Amino acid sequence: MSAALTIKSLSKIYANNFYALKGIDLSVEQGDFFALLGSNGAGKTTAIGIICGLLNKTQGDIQILGLNQNTYVNDIKRLIGLMPQEFNFNLFEPIEEILINQAGYYGISRTDAKVQTEILLKKMQLWDKRTDMAKSLSGGMKRRLMLARALVHQPKILILDEPTAGVDVEIRRSMWSYLKELNRSGVTIILTTHYLEEAESLCRNIAILNEGKVVEQTSMKKLLAKVSHQVLILESLSVLPDNIEQAQFSCERLDDYSLQVTLEVSINITDVLQSLSKQGISVEHIRSTQNRLETLFLNLTNKAV
Repeated sequence: MSAALTIKSLSKIYANNFYALKGIDLSVEQGDFFALLGSNGAGKTTAIGIICGLLNKTQGDIQILGLNQNTYVNDIKRLIGLMPQEFNFNLFEPIEEILINQAGYYGISRTDAKVQTEILLKKMQLWDKRTDMAKSLSGGMKRRLMLARALVHQPKILILDEPTAGVDVEIRRSMWSYLKELNRSGVTIILTTHYLEEAESLCRNIAILNEGKVVEQTSMKKLLAKVSHQVLILESLSVLPDNIEQAQFSCERLDDYSLQVTLEVSINITDVLQSLSKQGISVEHIRSTQNRLETLFLNLTNKAV
């Protein structure tokens, strides 16, 4: 499979001699759902700005679907849809017109733009509000409008910068469902997010940026396989004994009814529950204290506690 995005030795140095990107290499295959993660200031937004042609690079090479960015600037812009982090549409414009006008920037006729706008606004459950001013929309509706605008010219690559920031769980889940549908249809999606469970749920491959460098690029499956231990909180139906026999796991009594258990990921939780049951401990509820991806992310960015 050919690459949707290839980046080689990409650097960005600002006038104050700040190195936002320090020679990064990155590759995203066509049809991938790719996570680009990093803490604030890691270089994610700078990289996205350069890929989309909104920022000038200092040096390096970028190819989009085999086209060199230096030579095919306008062609590449038509291939990419960007949903930025900040709302940047006209709040005093009807939402239908926002999409139609956006399509016009890509040379799409008004007739065709109206058809595509109707399809997208219905998908985003915004069709009934098509004549409303954008300022009247809730935060979640504005996010959906941003996504619709990014898709109005039917791009091959969709770049999402914190697409679900500030929206409630129900809207986030519905957006996840639609993004998965888009990806299945062949759209390559590159996602930045601070919701690490979002990246784990949606993405097949991942790169992690830290201080302008790529510190990891691999499949999500391989990255998560690096987690060697899991920490669980077990809640008992009855008062826990002071001394608990520990065989394949270690545990700490948090209070009369709660137990923190640390075990290798290769150990089945059923074995732990059976061991506790033999000691007269009946577990009512289990919850994890960790997001697996968060643990790895903190380790890779040297911020583990």
